[in-house]
Parts: sequence; C-alpha cells; structure tokens
Amino acid sequence: MLNALILFGGVSSEHDVSVVSAKSVIENIPSDKYNVIMVGISKDGRWFRYSGDVANLPEDKWLEDTAGLTKAVISPDRNDHGILVFEADGVKTIRIDVAFPVLHGKNGEDGTIQGFLQLAGIPFVGCDMLASACCMDKVMTNTLADAAGIPQAKWLGFSSYDYGKNPAEYIDRAADYLGFPIFVKPANAGSSVGVSKADDKEGLAVAIEKAFREDSKLVLEEGIDGIEVECAVMGNEEPVASVCGEVVPCNDFYDFEAKYVNPASELHIPARLSDEKHEEVRAAARNAYKALGCSGLTRVDFFVRKSDGLVMLNEPNTIPGFTSISMYPKMFAASGLPYAELIDRLFTLALEKWEI
Repeated sequence: MLNALILFGGVSSEHDVSVVSAKSVIENIPSDKYNVIMVGISKDGRWFRYSGDVANLPEDKWLEDTAGLTKAVISPDRNDHGILVFEADGVKTIRIDVAFPVLHGKNGEDGTIQGFLQLAGIPFVGCDMLASACCMDKVMTNTLADAAGIPQAKWLGFSSYDYGKNPAEYIDRAADYLGFPIFVKPANAGSSVGVSKADDKEGLAVAIEKAFREDSKLVLEEGIDGIEVECAVMGNEEPVASVCGEVVPCNDFYDFEAKYVNPASELHIPARLSDEKHEEVRAAARNAYKALGCSGLTRVDFFVRKSDGLVMLNEPNTIPGFTSISMYPKMFAASGLPYAELIDRLFTLALEKWEI
C-alpha cells in the first residue's frame, strides 16, 4: 500500500475548482493500492492535513470541520520524505510515496509546488518545474511554440509596466497587427479567469485593465474562427493521446461561466471531425506535449480553423480539471481508460519518472 498525497485548494483564483477536482480524484483512487493523505491549502495560504469526509471539500466546508484539521506542511528535508504534521504531543512525520498536486492556476500549476516537491524528493503526478512554468505563462508558451514551428494565432505580449508608459501606443499596435476581435488573457491564470474578447479599441482598453487585475503580464491574440477541440495526453518519453473532444461554448467564448456555471455549453466526445482531422489533432497534441517538455499529463487545446482546416495550438493545461464534468478524464474514459485506472496510471508514471 502506497501513501498518496493529494494536495488541494491553494492561493489561486482557481481554488474553488481545485477542491472539486480533488474530491473527484480522491473518490476514484483505487483503495486497494493507495492510502490517501489529504493536505489542503486555504485561500490565505494555511496548510492542513485533513482527515474528515471528502464530501466536505467543495465550497471549503472542510475548513469548518475542525476535528479533521491538523496543521501540516511538506518537509523539504529528503530524509523526512513526506509531510510534517503538528499534533498536540509533537511533530509527526508521514512518509509520502507519491503526490498529486490537484492545484490549478498560480502556486499550483506554475512550477512553484513542482519545484518544492522536487526539492523534497517526492515523486509527483504531472510536469516538472520547468515545463509547468513554461506552460503556465502564455508568453513563454507562445514563444516556445513559435520556435518549434507549431501553428498558433498571431499574438502580442507585454507587461503592465510597459503598457502604463503609453497605453494608446499598445492599443494601436494590437489593433493594426491583430485586427478585431482580439482576445485578452492574463499571462498566468487558468480557467479563463480574467479573459475577455474585445471588438474595438474602447473594449480593448477595458479588457486589458481587467486582465491586469489577474497578472502583471498579458497576451493579446487574434480571434480565430474555428472549432475548439481538446486532447488529453499522458506519458513520459512515449506520450499517448486520447480521442479528441469538442467544446461548443454557451457564451461568446469558453469563459469561466461557460466552463463551470452555465450547463448550456456542449461537449462532444469524440469531436465532430473527420477521421483524418481527428488523427491530425492527436498527432499535433503529442508534438506540442514533447516540444513544451511535458510529462505525466497535460490537456492540449486547439482550434481547427474553419477557413482552411489548419490545426492551431490554443494552450496547454498541465493540471487540467478533474471534476466529474472535466474533459481530461472524460476523453480518456472514451478512449477505454476508466477514471480509476487513469489515476493509477498517472501515479505509476510519476514513480517511473522520478525514481528517487
């Protein structure tokens, strides 16, 4: 029996999604192979071992279950190789064999927790620190994709500092180079938090200010008239791709509400593509996965442009959603790998990769 650490919550705009994802992961972990150790991080950065009912995770009800809470942290000392739990009679060490940071967005998907786990010598699910950081930062992702020759939308990236010196210059440059509509995205945020679509210069200025509330750096991208498709990829040296899924958002684009609030968004698995185009997207997903240095798992999102069928990278998600409605587990389930087997396989890949 292996001790599997599930990290959830976090100081992130995606905290509420994380706790729901973690609940689904925990409920699907094979109990005959793994002993689950839950460690939650509150929105203000407090760490606790949680030993209560997993049903309490959504809406942070676990923080109200004080009987199940004990202060705990990951030990950076490789001799401890686990977590330190601060109990009434002293500090207890619990060995961790493998960890799954079910942490979306900042401080969980951006390489910070991955670097900490690498320092601690704890094998973990997902990409390493470098790939996590590069895939989280949209400026870095787009720069690497350009260097690797991966087709994507035209884009511009800049900081709030540079923008603040001459906003009109940046707005004019974006309008001339990208044309409208323009999608404005914080460079480091997920679940479409802070993302807006601008149809003119006035709307662009408003969208930029909104995005800067989430991050000090942002990306502007040309609007693509295309089919939104996603592909789940898993593996280390030899990644495998799932069947593709298609997203038909209920709103103007696949924003936070369309993903998590409004049930009117349509998901089609498999995507409504020709067999040839379907295989092209899967090949593009594996190619992007390797070019960006991914390992363990990543969901790779694309547009299939309607005008010419070009497969264009939208973005990678190194810790994709794992809720009951999330595309990553659904796409692998449609590929013949049920949720519980998927989690087991991800743990196995983590142990194989790190072999510490």
